[in-house]
Amino acid sequence: MSLIGRIKEEIRVIKERDPAIHSNMEVFLYPSFKVMMHYRLAHKLYMKKHYFWARLVSQRGVRKTGIEIHPGAQIGKGFFIDHGNGVIIGETTIVGDNVTLYQGVTLGGTGKEQGKRHPTIGNNVMISAGAKVLGSFTIGDNSKIGAGSVVLEEVPPNSTVVGVPGRVVKRNNISLPQDELDQVHLPDPVKEELINLRESNRLLEERVRELESKFKDLQNG
Repeated sequence: MSLIGRIKEEIRVIKERDPAIHSNMEVFLYPSFKVMMHYRLAHKLYMKKHYFWARLVSQRGVRKTGIEIHPGAQIGKGFFIDHGNGVIIGETTIVGDNVTLYQGVTLGGTGKEQGKRHPTIGNNVMISAGAKVLGSFTIGDNSKIGAGSVVLEEVPPNSTVVGVPGRVVKRNNISLPQDELDQVHLPDPVKEELINLRESNRLLEERVRELESKFKDLQNG
């Protein structure tokens, strides 16, 4: 894709996903736009094995935006970082199409792996603020990672992950349309488990009262 085509694509993606953008000119001030322009150039240099120049361009992007994308990372179309300060994407990360990240996200390694050290993110994935995805595994298509989650193992497609360590809550949907890009209204498995325990306790108390009543009836009879 040409430079003009790339700029138009970045403008389209940012305006589509951020309601705070009111004009095309604002996009040029946006951290996601700036860092992606740096990343695309740095990645081309990296693929040609101009590693020093690739890192130089990449580090300029870090200083301007607070977002660190290693030039070796592979990022697909429609990628968007909302706000973005503190986002880190490691060298062997692979990101699919139409992925959205929020501030403070880390796509990193565990420090114990060789070769492919960082995660593979599928298509149409949303990773919420402060989430950490650490290790060489796959986050399946159409999945959502809740804010502050720490994901250490593979996530099936069409799933929602919450908690530390991340727990998977299966979902039936097969896509993430824009009106579902919601970091807040995610399932809470701990809350659901407490509700289930409370209901089980209520049923147990009712059963005990029934047995006590029957026992008293037998005594009086």
